[in-house]
Amino acid sequence: MNSRERIIAALNGSNSGRPPLWVMRQAGRYLPEYRKLKEKHGFLEMVKTPELACQVTLQPLKRFPLDAAILFCDILVIPEAMGQAYKFREGGGISMSHALESEKSIQALDLSEICHKLSYVKEALKMLRNELDGQRALLGFAGSPWTLACYMIQGESKDGFPRAVALAINNPSAFNQLMEKLTLAIIDYLRMQARSGVDAVQIFDSWQSLCPSQNAWDWSIKWISMIVENLKSEIPLILYAKSSSSRVDLLKKSNAHGLSLSHDLDLAMLRKRLPSDYLLQGNLPPELLETSAEKVHRETIAFLNKMNEDPAHILNLGHGIRPQAKIECMEALVEAVTEYKRI
Repeated sequence: MNSRERIIAALNGSNSGRPPLWVMRQAGRYLPEYRKLKEKHGFLEMVKTPELACQVTLQPLKRFPLDAAILFCDILVIPEAMGQAYKFREGGGISMSHALESEKSIQALDLSEICHKLSYVKEALKMLRNELDGQRALLGFAGSPWTLACYMIQGESKDGFPRAVALAINNPSAFNQLMEKLTLAIIDYLRMQARSGVDAVQIFDSWQSLCPSQNAWDWSIKWISMIVENLKSEIPLILYAKSSSSRVDLLKKSNAHGLSLSHDLDLAMLRKRLPSDYLLQGNLPPELLETSAEKVHRETIAFLNKMNEDPAHILNLGHGIRPQAKIECMEALVEAVTEYKRI
């Protein structure tokens, strides 16, 4: 079975060999070839130029026998297409062109021609599908409505996103208007990705933990469930959420095909609460790739043994790979997985 077939089998809960492997943010600053290209073109130019996005997406696959290529893009292309541009601050973090401070600013967001405005993503996906030639899976993604709303309401990246939380509490009418718009935009965007040849998409609810328990459904998961309801027959959807184990049952009510979970949670223990064919993705700690090749190899094998040849498991990190990850550690991870034989 080739890499693409292995991914599809895991999505269906029927993989009989070693677990498929991809790594969130697998193209990035830990790769010298990425840093060189980014220095010449800049991040946003690479995202918006199909040839460059294709090149960056394929960089890690030229180094490592990963099972899937993850589209090189950014979750904030959706707000930008709706009229709220963004940039990266010199000292780190994100700055939006403006904050959503009123219902009027939310009403001004433009839902028309989202896919036309994001046609550079479509072109990059078509190039990638051709380059991969059916041998490896191709994955797309989008931010969840709640996670995008955090940046849009706050106007920047900020610990706790207090303005977003305050709007959700104090002005539910305006908040719901924004979430409805975002949900519709994401449905159109992910449908475009599905029609451009991706094998699965991932929804990143990266700030799920900021929702108080009593608001988690209304602020976040409800809107994801609407996306899944509209797209589930067209493409497998995996929900990534940085959240506690107490919310796993609630996350599952989104009806996503599977869950990708933070490294803070015990994936093997969670499996006991879920059907054996329900996809679980993760969840080695990203900092493991900043240690030594020997430690990576040892802990990866131990983790795989703990997962007990789970037929619906895709090995991944519990969060994105970080810039300080070491090439030799990534090599050790891939080697441990591709040569894995249960002890």
